[in-house]
Parts: sequence; structure tokens; C-alpha cells
Amino acid sequence: MKHTTTKRFLLLLLGLGFWAALGRPARCLAASKATRPNILFIFADDHAYQAISAYGSNLNQTPNIDRIAREGMRFDRCYVTNSICGPMRAVILTGRYSHINGFMVNGNRFDGSQETFPKLLQQAGYQTAIIGKWHLGTAPTGFDYSEILVGQGPYYNPPMIRNGKRVKHTGYTTEIVTDLALDWLKNGRDSSKPFMLMYQHKAPHRAWEPGPKYLHKYDDDTIPEPATLFDDYSGRGNAAHQQDMTIAETMTPRDLKLVAPPNLTKDQLATWKAAYDPKNEAFHKANLKGKDLVRWKYQRFIKDYLRCIAAVDDNVGRMLDYLDEAGLSKDTVVIYCSDQGFYLGEHGWFDKRWMYEQSLRTPFLVRWPGVTKPGTVNKDIVSPVDFAETFLEMAGAKVPAGMQGRSLVPVLKGETPSDWRTVFYYHYYEYPGWHYVRRHYGVTDGRYKLIYFYEPDVNEWELYDLKTDPNEMRSCYADPEYKSVRRRLRKELERSRRELRETKEDPPSTIIHRLPPRVRKSTDGA
Repeated sequence: MKHTTTKRFLLLLLGLGFWAALGRPARCLAASKATRPNILFIFADDHAYQAISAYGSNLNQTPNIDRIAREGMRFDRCYVTNSICGPMRAVILTGRYSHINGFMVNGNRFDGSQETFPKLLQQAGYQTAIIGKWHLGTAPTGFDYSEILVGQGPYYNPPMIRNGKRVKHTGYTTEIVTDLALDWLKNGRDSSKPFMLMYQHKAPHRAWEPGPKYLHKYDDDTIPEPATLFDDYSGRGNAAHQQDMTIAETMTPRDLKLVAPPNLTKDQLATWKAAYDPKNEAFHKANLKGKDLVRWKYQRFIKDYLRCIAAVDDNVGRMLDYLDEAGLSKDTVVIYCSDQGFYLGEHGWFDKRWMYEQSLRTPFLVRWPGVTKPGTVNKDIVSPVDFAETFLEMAGAKVPAGMQGRSLVPVLKGETPSDWRTVFYYHYYEYPGWHYVRRHYGVTDGRYKLIYFYEPDVNEWELYDLKTDPNEMRSCYADPEYKSVRRRLRKELERSRRELRETKEDPPSTIIHRLPPRVRKSTDGA
């Protein structure tokens, strides 16, 4: 009898607890939050994987970015769909290729009314924010808070747009963006909700202007030159010969710091002049010729580029330290990525755009405590087009059918599906435009790469074998030994274009810049 009474009493308590829970939605929401991670998306601009020590860089050390790799997963084959700033940002937001989301070249304007992952995360109960570079031409949508750079944004004293209102900041942009992101995390968010913060740097974009703390870093060093610095493009077709992105010919006085950047305060200008001593450097430049001059320009460029990265790395460290101090690390997925790769003198170039390896591959590091095994390296073919679906699955939100990537959640768990992609499709549209890289598309399987430059006055194919020719110095498209590879990849190219709903002709919106051939502009470009 006693046992029966006790049993009834326990059942009564359980019943009361059930009905009480129904009357406490906030408590249920808190429980739900605990099962869904925060998402911190750290995004750099033009950060080459060759300049991250976690990827084996012989140029610099990036201890804070490396920490994400050490405590998470490093991806070695993260390929972009269209190697240029604005288009890749649109791809990440929408989970759709450029021809579907409508943003194909810099100069387009992003359609903010379309479906994006931040909007879907909002609907799933996340608080969303974007701070830093936006570069999409229209106001951000899908964010509870935004504070974005105006256009490309300067390296010093940036005007920004905070929730639609223009504000002014004084200081170095990399540090300001971090200050604002930390302030939002500490004071601006609703701690009862999981958050998704897009924390996005301008650096290390052209014209590579270091902060005051970094102006003398590498002064006493000689940075190693890439083996292909003096490539003559004899193993390629016409497209490589017609570009305008060489260190030898394209760099401007502003790139080389023979003139100071605009927008500096009086004190900043004095610090700048003391570091660069423009008259002295101009004298040295005037007395150099040929390869010696190219080498001087390379050192001038690469040191400033790496100085900008040093600031980014230090500020990533500030962010990671805050997550630790606030007790947020174990509940937060941290991603480090760039909008695409970048040339650091390989083939004599700077910039990006090509389907060749240095611009096709972007760094991608993910730390997901309790899910992703620390220190792992992944060689699956992944892409920023996968990010939207990944974030949605992390949040337990439904993934729309129209997205063209694939969630990386199983890959991050170490369980790559058996039907994961083995071939990847790429398409670049921006010609005529900055640097005169011809329009092209192609596919790669990680070893072989087929590229078609499809404009009527070029109309040429290239094929590379990265195993025998890792620097992509010689196209083997006409080589009889590669006949079966050529045939297979052309079929894969046709299949990819069909499945991704590519059109035969490029839309008129891809034509933005009408520049005469080989005109060099002193500009930040894109």
C-alpha cells in the first residue's frame, strides 16, 4: 500500500511538471538554445592560404588563426565559385551560384529581398549581426544589427553605416571592426538567444595599408619569392598574356607607398611618412631595372600585405580570448575564411579572379567544440556555397530546396557522405574590367582542372595536372596522354552547367566596366 501511494505521488509530480512546462515558453526556449550553437563567422578579404602558417606558410606566422585549425578542422580544398569579392559574399548569403542570386560582378547590386541564411536563422530564433565589410551595394537585410563599411572602406578613419545611419570612426579599421564586434557581443545582443555574428574585415585588400603598430614589422626581413615570380606564360594560352595584374607593370605609386593614403589625420600622416620615407624609396626605385625592380616591388608589396594580416591575426586573438573569458567558447562555432584566394607573386601576379589554384582555393578553418575533432585536416571538395546550408543545419532550421550547396555538418563530424561531390564547377564573368582577366568557366576534381576561356576572340581550352604540374605552368589540353581525362572532364562540365541551371549567354548585368585594353588605373579596384 505504501509503495502504491508513493508511486501515485510521483506520477502526480511528473504531471504537474509537464503542465507547468507548457506555461513557461522562456524556459523551453532556453533549453532549445542550449542545443544550438552560436555561430561566429570571421571573414577576411583577399587572405591567401599561402599566408597562414596553419597551411604551411613560409612567409609569416598567424598564431591566432592557427589556433582555430589546431582546435578544429582545416579544409585544404575549399574552392570558390567566382573568385571576386562581392559575388562571393552573395554566394555565401544565398547558398546559390552567381547566375542564380544575380550578383555576378563587382558593380552589381545585391537583391536583399531574396532568401538568405541570416533571414532563415532569424526565423529560427537566432539573433543576427554583421559588422565590417559588406560591399554589396544595398542595405543589409536579415540582420538585427548591422554596422558596415561604406563600399570598399578605407584602412584608416572609416565612415560606417550603423543600422542605416552614417557614423564616423577614427583609428585603424581592423581594430575598429573588432572593437564594434566585441561591443555587440558584450552589450548589444540578447543573451537568451543564440547568435550569428558575421565579423568581416577589409584587410588584407589592396592597397595593403598597415596599422601604426605594424609599420616596421618585417623591416629587417627578406620575404621568400615564389618560384614562378618571373613566369613568361609560355605554357598557357592567350588569356594569361592579356591580363593586367602583374607586380612588374600594374602596381601604382599608392600600392608601393610612394604616396601616402588619403583620409589620414595629421598625426597618422606623420607616422606614415616616418615609416616609409617616400623620397628615399623613390630614389632607390629610380635606380633599379628589370628583375631587380620587380624584386623590389615584390618586397614592398608583400611586407605590407603581411603587415595587414598580422593585424587581422592579433584581432582574431582578441575575439577568441573574449569567447574564453565570457564562457562562450564551448557553445560557439568559429569559422575563419576569406572571400577567395590571392596571388602573392605567383606567376608575377597579385589579385585573384582566375580558376588557377591560388585564387580558386580559399582558407577555411572551423572550430566546433564537442563535434569537430581538434587538429583534423579535410581534403574533401567543399565551397562557400555550402556555408548557408551548413549554418541552417547547425541551427536546426529547414534548408530551402533552391540552395545549390550542401551542408558540411556531417563532414565536420568526420562522416563525409559516400555521395559527396568529386567535381567542382567555377565561373568568372568580369570582363572587360579591372585586371582584364578573360571570362571563363571550368571544373576540377582536385587533381585535374579543365578551363574554358569562352569569349569569341579567345575561345581556348586549358587542362592542368596538379600532380605533375602543381604550379600550373603548362596546359596539357592538347597532349594525347590526357585524352581520356579531357573527355571525362568535358562531360562533367556539361553536366555541372546543366544541373546548376547555367544559361548559354551571360546576362547583360555582367557587363559593368567598359575599359579600353590594358589601361591601368590607380584605384583600390575590388
